[in-house]
Amino acid sequence: MFVMTTKIIFMGTPPFSVPALSALLDLNLDIAAVYTQPDKQAGRGQKMVFSAVKEFALSHGLNVLQPVTLKNEEAIEQIKALNPDVAVVAAYGKIIPENILNIPRLGFLNIHPSLLPRHRGATPIPSAILQGDRVTGVSIMLLDAGMDSGPVFKQCEMPVADNDTAGTLSDKLADRGAELLTEVLPLWIDGKIKPQPQDDSQATYTSMLNKEDGKLDWNMDAQEIWRKVRAFQPWPGCFTTWKGKNMKITGITPVKWDKPVEAGEIISLPPATGHIAGIGCGKGVLALDRLQMEGKKEMPVEEFVRGQRDFIGSRLL
Repeated sequence: MFVMTTKIIFMGTPPFSVPALSALLDLNLDIAAVYTQPDKQAGRGQKMVFSAVKEFALSHGLNVLQPVTLKNEEAIEQIKALNPDVAVVAAYGKIIPENILNIPRLGFLNIHPSLLPRHRGATPIPSAILQGDRVTGVSIMLLDAGMDSGPVFKQCEMPVADNDTAGTLSDKLADRGAELLTEVLPLWIDGKIKPQPQDDSQATYTSMLNKEDGKLDWNMDAQEIWRKVRAFQPWPGCFTTWKGKNMKITGITPVKWDKPVEAGEIISLPPATGHIAGIGCGKGVLALDRLQMEGKKEMPVEEFVRGQRDFIGSRLL
């Protein structure tokens, strides 16, 4: 039978991780510690900001630990002292060394937001949108020393909607991953489920993103740009240049357009399209929905055009 006194440690950092931690609380497990990334300075005032997991854990009276690294003897001894039976990881943000993976007798279970072995690595959610996947999902796996290469307990598919951004898809996958965890973990503790090895020959790998990756190239196909803007929301965001200043593009929609338009050219769209302004791409046209000028607030394109009459007919670089 499912042992309610199983001692567990949890590792996670962003909002994606919170539903999983909440689910563990609902299982009434003994959560010995919650590991999360160290506090960071953010905003204009550079105030110290807690991670989403730390905020949640403290509000529920959980023991929070924030080591700078797991690669020293102190971190190893700390986890040994906690004597966990099992660990759960959900977007912790650090590589867990093999000598730590071997400490809990039931290992480390990881919630990975893709249908492994597709999209191994740090950015599976943006990558699913960038690649135009119509279906993605979540996998509960047992961590090993490789990059998301451990055996998988269970998976669940999730459709990728046309209006999904990395943010909205992350929220949906986080909730489904937490549900799947509550199905798998009791079975694993009771010895009633066995993970199955991945087919490494089918593996694909994702890469880290940085702010420079968000630079838009209007010579690209409209469909590719559309996917990129969605994949890079909310981070790192996509940007272009207008009148020598950075302009973030936060909302964009494909539209049917038969007339020739130069890449980067802003055109007026007819009312029948439901949009005001569009931009030419290497192939196709995209309607601009929302944008944000450097140092200004985000706004609908309609509002921006009212204040910038010369926007239509100009070019984005």
